[in-house]
Amino acid sequence: MSPTPRTVGFKAGERNVFLHLLTACNLACRHCYINPAEHGRERLSRERLLRWIELFARPGQSSNLILLGGEPTLHPDLPLAVERAKSLGYCVTVDTNGFLFHDFLNQCRPALLDYLSFSLDGPNPAINDPIRGQGVFAACTQGIRGAQRLGYTVSVIYTVSRNNIAALAQMVPLLEELGVKKFFIQVLGLRGSSAGGDQAQVSRAMWLATVPAVAQAAAARGIHVIYPRVFLADGEKFECAGLVAENYFIFPNGRVYQCPLCEDHPIHAYRITADDLFEVRPGLTEARFFPLAIPEGCVMNRLLQPGSIEYDRVGRPLHRISCCLLKEEVGGETAG
Repeated sequence: MSPTPRTVGFKAGERNVFLHLLTACNLACRHCYINPAEHGRERLSRERLLRWIELFARPGQSSNLILLGGEPTLHPDLPLAVERAKSLGYCVTVDTNGFLFHDFLNQCRPALLDYLSFSLDGPNPAINDPIRGQGVFAACTQGIRGAQRLGYTVSVIYTVSRNNIAALAQMVPLLEELGVKKFFIQVLGLRGSSAGGDQAQVSRAMWLATVPAVAQAAAARGIHVIYPRVFLADGEKFECAGLVAENYFIFPNGRVYQCPLCEDHPIHAYRITADDLFEVRPGLTEARFFPLAIPEGCVMNRLLQPGSIEYDRVGRPLHRISCCLLKEEVGGETAG
């Protein structure tokens, strides 16, 4: 019997802090969401990096900290950031492309890092490397094996696009071979390098025909899979994470967003000042849109990615889009 997926609703007080240490990267992935015009080109100094980690810590309250780039291992102080975050009570994840600069695996310690998450967009070089760069599949899988040998808890992220969705099922035997027990499937967002639409998101029919089945196949092999809910069923309640949970997407130029769909636009709800003060921004920001109720579901998706919604002849949406932070889980501790 296949494990049954379950939708994971937002929990009041849930906290996720996505901190971009820098925007530089050694790769130029076709779907990169980093937009230097909006996110800046800075690299956080050691002092500011540690200060910002402290700024978002909540003693006694569970918080997830995801350290990102660009490529975060390009920052020489990443191991120090992990150590400081762990001392403040965070559950800490580092998202990497697998090149692991500055001898990261040996400079950090597995006991301090809850997850080391590798981005891999194909089960072989023929699929992955045209998306992420020549030689990246070999480097990333080598990094995964090295991390496993040293005792790090590893996960893999796969961003689905028209270029690789047909190969998604082939990831299951690769994950088994690599010993990876946690697998994140992401939907391609029309942001950054993808904003022009040359790799537009897959259709609703293709997503529903492919992703849930692959997730269940992976779960049947003992792999815990998490993927976006994306489409709401008839009668299913729409809920915006911006109104329920705490999610912060922080860039080194001081912009702090609540919704990742908004990151290509200067409508961030918060900012960190030059004095490292965390402030609510005045005026028309993303937070003003979250309470709006529309037939399409997510108002930010309707405003920023309208091409992802289909309508009937009289203009009624054929389906509703969930909050992009609503997830489905199958396998692992969710299996029953």
